[in-house]
Amino acid sequence: MAAGLRFQVVNEAFKRGPVFVDMPKERPSEYFAKYVFDRQKMYRYLSPTVYEQMCDVIDNGAPFDRSIADAVASGIKKWAIENGVTHYTHWFQPLTEGTAQKHDGFVEHDGKGGMVEEFEGKLLVQQEPDASSFPSGGIRSTFEARGYSAWDPTSPVFIIGDTLLIPTIFISYTGEALDYKVPLKRSLHALDKAATAVARLFYPDVRRVVTNLGWEQEYFLVDEALYAARPDLVMTGRTLMGHDSAKNQQMDDHYFGSIPARVEEFMKDIEIHALELGIPCKTRHNEVAPNQFELAPIYEEANLAVDHNMLMMSIMKRVARKHGFRCLLHEKPFKGVNGSGKHENWSLATDTGILLHAPGKTPMDNLRFTTFIVETLKAVYDHNGLIKASIMSATNAHRLGANEAPPAIISSFLGKTLSDLLLHVEKADDDALSMEGKKAFKLDLPSLPELLIDNTDRNRTSPFAFTGNRFEFRAVGSEANCASAMLTLNAAVAEALLDFRERVDRLMGEGESKDAAIMRVVREDIKYIKPIIFNGNGYSDEWKEEAARRGLDCEVSAPLVFDNYLKEETVRMFARTNVMTRLELEARNEIKWETYTKKIQIESRIFGDLCLNHIIPVVTKYQSTLIDNVHKVQGIFEGEKARKIARENLIIIEKMADHESFIIENVDKMVEARKVANRIESEREKAIAYHDTVAPLMEAIRYHVDKLETIVDDELWPLPKYRELLFIR
Repeated sequence: MAAGLRFQVVNEAFKRGPVFVDMPKERPSEYFAKYVFDRQKMYRYLSPTVYEQMCDVIDNGAPFDRSIADAVASGIKKWAIENGVTHYTHWFQPLTEGTAQKHDGFVEHDGKGGMVEEFEGKLLVQQEPDASSFPSGGIRSTFEARGYSAWDPTSPVFIIGDTLLIPTIFISYTGEALDYKVPLKRSLHALDKAATAVARLFYPDVRRVVTNLGWEQEYFLVDEALYAARPDLVMTGRTLMGHDSAKNQQMDDHYFGSIPARVEEFMKDIEIHALELGIPCKTRHNEVAPNQFELAPIYEEANLAVDHNMLMMSIMKRVARKHGFRCLLHEKPFKGVNGSGKHENWSLATDTGILLHAPGKTPMDNLRFTTFIVETLKAVYDHNGLIKASIMSATNAHRLGANEAPPAIISSFLGKTLSDLLLHVEKADDDALSMEGKKAFKLDLPSLPELLIDNTDRNRTSPFAFTGNRFEFRAVGSEANCASAMLTLNAAVAEALLDFRERVDRLMGEGESKDAAIMRVVREDIKYIKPIIFNGNGYSDEWKEEAARRGLDCEVSAPLVFDNYLKEETVRMFARTNVMTRLELEARNEIKWETYTKKIQIESRIFGDLCLNHIIPVVTKYQSTLIDNVHKVQGIFEGEKARKIARENLIIIEKMADHESFIIENVDKMVEARKVANRIESEREKAIAYHDTVAPLMEAIRYHVDKLETIVDDELWPLPKYRELLFIR
């Protein structure tokens, strides 16, 4: 980009005002789920018998009877047409981190030369997308195209524009999962069965356990004009070069600060869209880094929450453009400031209303609470590396451990109160199962109320922290599909609970009382899980050394972290819980390695292009200007003054020449490293080669490009700088 054009773009960006949103006249509660075929719509558009059957499917996990498919489709079609819908699509989540859809019209020949609106049960329930065109990890060859999408009745259909979207699973012709929803739903079923069996030790009337998820979505906004002037942002989602702004987040003035007017209008707009689609948006605020923000809904059942997060990310990107922004979901779009995560607040609840991860008022309630806390931690400890693999990616690797996110070591923060409780239980203290609730904290100001202090503090460095009545999985990346972490955690906890129930039953069969058997197994597991509990500073170098001594997985190379999916204990766990087969795991790892390679490959290509075709020409031009200035100075001044000015210019010229030489030489090395890596047949070994040879060269070259940015005349520099990108006016 020409330097003059850069300033035009910056000026245009800074002149933008807010795009004001026309707020609905109704209250949010009145237009909530306006475009969702929820229970109210089901009750209105379906017969009482069909309505009851659908409620049984949604509430109790009953099998969907295809004999009612036509009746359900007829009701949905009537509602959709009344809302101006002309097309429908199966909406699914392939292994691309995005969603997929193919639109078909509500039209068929009427046999009389005309058309009629048509939507039958078979179109609602099942379709056949091309399975060869999505990542399959070798499950499907290019010439083997057949795959199936099938409706998930537990996630309601919804309308966007003139299209009815039907949430579905996606499987291959031979039955393997090619998406995130199939293994997620399998994991939810496995956890339901295992957790219900354990919950019944305490409450025999429990029939079902539901997994809840509340996600927190962090994101960046940049002006669309500035975004378009950064080829690296356009192609990769992050800035591959750019020197720190003099001011970024060091003043801590952006976090929870006043929301800029343009951004607030954007937030209002996405909240209206989200509420109309049944996404219960609750929270919005400025995050730590400039231009970084967060939104969060009220928690929901996990399968629905995952669908809503995927839908929300799509809404954010679409609405951002209306407001002159681009929404960045990359975990680390800007070096030197905080990256973005997607905290996943995870908990279990029974159909009788008991939150299994919340303490109770009686010793038996707290024994239940302790049991589910300990077995969750046992799952995380047993599959420590796998839990990390579930959140690892080429993009999230930039963020983990970067002094604003949890480290690439999975541990759990419990806080003093819960840690003391586990210690008492382990030592068999008489008061072991008493746990204090919130304490009142008096402020010495008569006009202010007492504060209720939680029984745990927060630890922002902990990847898997207990926060009072749930676990907060903080290491998940902002652009990730929530299901990747959720299905892994669910399966691991299901396995731990299955083992727990088997051990308790064995002791009871040997004549031990139920309570004594539970306490014995819990105490054994408390001793076992101690290495996973860490309440200190996860950013410290001391913790990295301590974690290694504890035997925790400290690997940071993403391609090697993915190996955890193929460990024998992982394969056994997923097979035992019926979440994924060995073939599905092998296929997914092929996709993970291939995706990692492609992301680094694309970054490397655009980075080399920027260096050679944008940066080096500008540097050469500025060098020529300085050289010309040296000659002119010597013609005007004489003696020491001329020599002094010449020396100063020559020092700058020499510095630039050194940086320039390093860049040119190492871009060539980077290109050659790519060529060598591309010849490797194994996807795993190719990904390792890109990690070990290509990525380090990019980082080394970037240092010199960023140094040049501080030397070259600002009027010549072709790319918008951080000080221009990171501050919305």
